[in-house]
Formats: sequence, structure tokens, C-alpha cells
Amino acid sequence: MRFGFVAGIVATVLLALAGCSAPADGGIDPANRGQVVRGEALYRQHCAACHGAQREGQPEWRRRLANGRLPAPPHDASGHTWHHPNELLINIIRDGMVPPWAPDGYASDMPAFAGKLSEEDIRAVLAFIQSSWPAEVWSAREQMAQQRR
Repeated sequence: MRFGFVAGIVATVLLALAGCSAPADGGIDPANRGQVVRGEALYRQHCAACHGAQREGQPEWRRRLANGRLPAPPHDASGHTWHHPNELLINIIRDGMVPPWAPDGYASDMPAFAGKLSEEDIRAVLAFIQSSWPAEVWSAREQMAQQRR
């Protein structure tokens, strides 16, 4: 068994024990073993080269490179992926970091995966990413979602 999958199972159990939940949101279900396993394979194939095998991101991901672009951020709890609603994450993965998903003129190395990943694939990748998030992240994410409502 891979560490990422085990971490996902542990996170799911901890969420259940803490009385929190990570419900399916937009077809993304980090508690769905099949979706997470499929997402892990897709993540390793399409995302890990930039975002890291353990979702750790590139070194000094908050510091701009010489070309003005930011390194790939982590997708674990140390990053900011969890700050964003699923709909935005789906759009960024599908279309890349372009308006309206990013500010006009934002320079990024994030490619668009439309034509490479189906909508179902994108949701599976996000389920894998989210499967490692601890209960504290889910609680903060829910608070942020309530504020957006």
C-alpha cells in the first residue's frame, strides 16, 4: 500500500472520529476509495512532477522565480489549495491559470488539462489530493465556505 493511500484512510477515520465529515462535493469524495485510488494514479502521471510525489509542492513555492512565475504550490495541508472551492479547482485544472480563474496577466506554468483529463478524472485527482487533508483543514474549509455563502 502506498503512503498517500494510507494517509487518506487515516484522515478519513480521524474525520469520522472527530465528528467532522468530508462529504462528496461536486462529485469529489475523498472518502471514496475507488475515486482516491484512481486519482492517485492520475496525479502521479500528470501532477507529481510539479506538485511533488507527496503533494509537497516545489521548494520555496511562495517566492517568485527569475521569470516572475511562482513555483508549483503544495496540495497538502501546508499549501493553499484547500482554501479554494472545488468548482474553482476544477476550472483551474481544466483550463489552466487564466481569467476568470486567475487575475488578468497572471503568469503561471500550470497547463490546462482539458483534452488530457476528463471531468471525472479531474474530480478523482482532487479526491486524492483532499484525502490527505486533516480534520483541522476540513473545519477551516467549511468555515470559509460558510463565509462565501
